[in-house]
Amino acid sequence: MSKIQVTFNREKGTISRYIYGQFAEHLGRCIYEGVWVGTESAIPNHNGMRLDVVEALKAIQVPVIRWPGGCFADEYHWKDGIGPTEERATIVNTHWGGVTENNHFGTHEFFELCKQVGAEAYVNGNVGSGTVQEMQEWVEYMTMDGISPMSKFRRENGQDDPWKVKFFGVGNESWGCGGNMRPEYYADLYRRYQTYVRQYTKEPLYKIACGPNIDDYHWMDVLMKQATPFMDGISLHHYALASKWEDKRPALGFPDEEWFSLIESAVKMDELITRHSTIMDKYDPEKRVGLIVDEWGSWLAVEPGTNPGFLYQQNTIRDAMIASLTLNIFHKHADRVHMANIAQMVNVLQAMILTEGEKMIKTPTYYVFELYKNHQDATMVDTDGVISDTASYTVSKKDGMMTASFCNYSLTEAETVTLSLVDGSFDEVEAYGIVGKKTDDHNSFENPNAIVKQAFKDFSVEENELTITLPPMSVISVYAKGK
Repeated sequence: MSKIQVTFNREKGTISRYIYGQFAEHLGRCIYEGVWVGTESAIPNHNGMRLDVVEALKAIQVPVIRWPGGCFADEYHWKDGIGPTEERATIVNTHWGGVTENNHFGTHEFFELCKQVGAEAYVNGNVGSGTVQEMQEWVEYMTMDGISPMSKFRRENGQDDPWKVKFFGVGNESWGCGGNMRPEYYADLYRRYQTYVRQYTKEPLYKIACGPNIDDYHWMDVLMKQATPFMDGISLHHYALASKWEDKRPALGFPDEEWFSLIESAVKMDELITRHSTIMDKYDPEKRVGLIVDEWGSWLAVEPGTNPGFLYQQNTIRDAMIASLTLNIFHKHADRVHMANIAQMVNVLQAMILTEGEKMIKTPTYYVFELYKNHQDATMVDTDGVISDTASYTVSKKDGMMTASFCNYSLTEAETVTLSLVDGSFDEVEAYGIVGKKTDDHNSFENPNAIVKQAFKDFSVEENELTITLPPMSVISVYAKGK
């Protein structure tokens, strides 16, 4: 049994809601068929957006959506995606399957999606194949309220008021698909491009530089040394792999050792954030610049019979472990991690939602985000204690309510944990969770409710102590008021 002392009134910083961000790239069936079906579709929609997907995303309180990529961002030319849909340019999506992109989902449609979901916008600009002028004009088109060439152009396309752009990324993976650049070159390029990401509104744009690939600490050092005064955030990408990068492993029917190898890869996130933060602290000791983990999640083999370039993978209770463990790591580093965006929102990699024609299912990862949503903008509570090597937890408070979330990724052993409240007692306690019976338990279109959030009863409360027994392969959240 593990015992954790909780000091409810001793605060350890705020968990930004933006840690729960999503990522929607023009990749496979994320945009088309995933969120966008068009106004003429028989699938119920509002202004072309699938109603079932939008309602599901609203329910987990998605705070921000990153778009249009990813690798796609650095070959995306925004003027191709505005105006009457039948007149928009048709291009080839060279990064993802070589399929035709009709650009029916563009800037206007993205902001319609954000509006319907209730999310902020994180727009990723094109540095790899775009010009400074193109990026500057896009920002002007989106955010300029007064009279200018681009605001006039926007109004001609039916949008009188400017949109709110909270975050803007200057390039994506510039070390790879975004241009195969050296950090010294990109640092200078970033300084130049960001100069023309103008502020047309009272609220400043949060500018995000392209940061390192996984453990490229040299890239982080160069960017922080050369460009810190010009950035608000710097990105980091890390995917959990069950084996080597070139040997993607199945999402279903995997051996037990790949349960643990995927988890081991995921928890490397803690080391990466720690080491990159140490470099950032050297140039930014006040922690003004946020670490933006805008691509994370499990990357497994595509489902048999699907386009390899579409990155469509099934999502199991193992993926729920990855989500829970990673979110707990982000919470631990909330002083530096200002935003994160799981890859991706629908039908791609570790998705919240899978669709097939008019059918839609929520994945185990979706339910983790639902179980954890009370942590958004909550205050970390001071805790003292250690639980086993196969479990992790987060305790936070918001509006007088404590949320304690646990992950037990043991395949066979339950974990009993006692929360001992130092400065009060527990009241009105409820718990919910998801529990796996097999390592690849998942929801399918034939059985969409195999893994769903359910009330959890295996806990007891006695004055200032709450004892809970976490089943193997489980994610549990406890909600309690203090008195």
